[in-house]
Amino acid sequence: MAKAKRPVQFEKALEQLESLVEKMEAGDLTLEESLKAFEKGVGLSRDCQAALSEAEQRVKTLVDLKDGDSELVDFDVKDED
Repeated sequence: MAKAKRPVQFEKALEQLESLVEKMEAGDLTLEESLKAFEKGVGLSRDCQAALSEAEQRVKTLVDLKDGDSELVDFDVKDED
């Protein structure tokens, strides 16, 4: 029986991706470790992109106009730094 893929927790995947990048940038990994980290990073990046695409689709659905057209709405994002 195939295992169902669990939904991606975007923040957790992004945190793991950032950690992998830091390790790779430090230059302390062997070639094999770097390749494994890169492979995992590609997967995490794809998972994050899929989660973002799903969120975008949900937003589009929420802002559907009565005549069936969709309208993208810009959100004000305030920098928390």
